[in-house]
Amino acid sequence: MTLSQWLLFFLIIQVIHFLATWKLYVKAGRQAWEAAIPVYNAIVLMQIINRPKWWVILLFIPVINLFMFPIIWVETIRSFGRNSRLDTILVIVTFGFYIYYVNYILDVEYIKDRSLTPKSAAGEWISSIVFAIIAATLVHTYVMQPYTIPSSSLEKTLLIGDFLFVSKFHYGARVPMTTIAAPMVHDTIPLLKKKSYLFNDHIEEKETSWLNKFQLPYLRIPGFQKIKRNSIVVFNQPADTLLDMNDFHPKRNYYKPIDKKTNLVKRCVAIAGDSLEIRDGYIYINGKRTTYNDRAKIQYNFYVNTEGKPLHPSALNRYGVREGYRLQDGNYRLTLTDKEAELVAKDSNVKSVTKSMQAKGFDGGVFPHVPSLGWNTDNFGPLYIPKKGVTVKLTKESMPFYTRLIREYEGNNLIINGDEIMINGKYVDTYTFKQDYYWMMGDNRQNSLDARAWGYVPFDHVVGKPVLIWMSWETNEKGMKKVRWDRLFTTVGGEGQPVSYFKFFIGAVLLWFVVGFFRKKKKA
Repeated sequence: MTLSQWLLFFLIIQVIHFLATWKLYVKAGRQAWEAAIPVYNAIVLMQIINRPKWWVILLFIPVINLFMFPIIWVETIRSFGRNSRLDTILVIVTFGFYIYYVNYILDVEYIKDRSLTPKSAAGEWISSIVFAIIAATLVHTYVMQPYTIPSSSLEKTLLIGDFLFVSKFHYGARVPMTTIAAPMVHDTIPLLKKKSYLFNDHIEEKETSWLNKFQLPYLRIPGFQKIKRNSIVVFNQPADTLLDMNDFHPKRNYYKPIDKKTNLVKRCVAIAGDSLEIRDGYIYINGKRTTYNDRAKIQYNFYVNTEGKPLHPSALNRYGVREGYRLQDGNYRLTLTDKEAELVAKDSNVKSVTKSMQAKGFDGGVFPHVPSLGWNTDNFGPLYIPKKGVTVKLTKESMPFYTRLIREYEGNNLIINGDEIMINGKYVDTYTFKQDYYWMMGDNRQNSLDARAWGYVPFDHVVGKPVLIWMSWETNEKGMKKVRWDRLFTTVGGEGQPVSYFKFFIGAVLLWFVVGFFRKKKKA
């Protein structure tokens, strides 16, 4: 829905609320008109049900309000003596419309000083669980989100099995666009393997479905930091669909809402306004080759000729090899940094080390899928990274770069007929970008599905900034060796070797328990 449609929907809700509660407001000693004034009526209602006024804020936070409305319905009828389990069930299953029955049919009295303490252990347990979920959802949505590294695209920089905390506030927390969804899960409910949100994903019906009308427009709380070049970023994969994760053809349509597309983590190698080029696997920004700090482990595939002789596992471990295999000819294909390749080359069993690199020539899997460009994953570009407010010339040659951007990411009606380009019913030869775009790539350069496949990442797809590795798990080990202790509570950014702050965390927890113990003892 558009903002005007949401405003109309809000006003309809206000009318429904007024008609359902005005008599109850009067019985509580208030004026009938107080049930009709938007926002103010909610503040008054909090006074009537003896709940804090800041609860009103929770009513306007997407996903959180799915919990708050049933709570308010139950609290309202209980303030007028309807405390039975049947009353509670009826007001929830009727989505609050049971309050009409209480308001017009029943002769109820307002209980001003009712007890707010749950009358049973089960009630107290449910209340605690619900508000714990609300608090956790607030933190998860607007402050910090846990994330797991699923693939090796950032191998050695971030490892498979690293558990991250991703900051939402650095770049600004994005308000959930999908308003009807399960809390604290992404696109799938664990165990059930079902969609976690209500959205009609059939392409023939997705524009007209009433379910999809409950999508909020994109809105982001201002952050305090811009995305910097070479920062590691978590984002929603632009080309993600429910039907085919590997189809990156620029003319195909999407099936998922933005905030429910698959979360990925990559390095932002180019920011809005940059010119990017890849030459023999090395990235050049604005004509200058990119350099990285020592925490970035940029890797390539190497052919290691040992003339069939085996390399000892301890040697491979010493050289830092985490990915690779032995070929049928007895030699090796290893994924290494340039420095690691130099170490491997010094092994007595190694005759030569050759970087596997695609010569210039067309690879149909790379953006923008134009054979005449002759681009591939190792030799790519140059191309411009769109920047908000910048105007570009639209031609037959430039449209493959910007078609998806104009139509899908920025929501325009685009028609291309030969040399004629029509946007929103007008013939045009230029376009001004509405948001910033970024180029995201993996450090494991030749084993990463990234922007070279799907193109630009819009800012509205950005989720947050990884800041801390709180747990790291090695699946191939056993027992306590499964935990990578040296990676626990290490920062993601910064320079120099990562330092684990796990012992300081344990010390803080122990201190908290000791202080709590002596406080209780002193009270006793």
